[in-house]
Amino acid sequence: MPGRYANALFELGSEARATDEVAGLLDDFMAMMDSSDDLRRLVRSPVFSAEEQTNAIMAVLARAGIGGLAANFIGLVAKNRRLFALPDMIRGFRALVAEARGEVTAEVTSAETLSAAQKKALAAELKKALGKDANISETVDPSLLGGLIVKVGSRMVDSSLKSKLNSLRIAMKEVG
Repeated sequence: MPGRYANALFELGSEARATDEVAGLLDDFMAMMDSSDDLRRLVRSPVFSAEEQTNAIMAVLARAGIGGLAANFIGLVAKNRRLFALPDMIRGFRALVAEARGEVTAEVTSAETLSAAQKKALAAELKKALGKDANISETVDPSLLGGLIVKVGSRMVDSSLKSKLNSLRIAMKEVG
């Protein structure tokens, strides 16, 4: 279901020549969701009626200055009781935009937030390895202890300290 919504939004954005604008506004909305527990609760909770979710989300969008196709899309998703899947829809839309640009999306999980220099170096290495520009989608997981997990499409490279310690633990069990 998220893929169908993402495809529909991408087609509408392409027709209106507004995919970059829509992507930027959706990124703004996702940043708002990441920073607000109340907004996440509104989006994920089945307790609110479709009308309550739609009215609340439209008020939030208006206050944040998010309008046009992005606001209409989020409003439609709320009206159809699909807000819980909105983050997946936005990820699907981002992937379609990146594909249209000839880019790939790399999902990077690190123990700490990467600095701008680290992101730039990682993007350069990914471009060298993949032959395409890479958009980095970063998440932080302190349980990794150190290192990175990088996923690009169906490929994954796990160089995290947590995985290396788990491998060592398994190897020690086999020996002992």
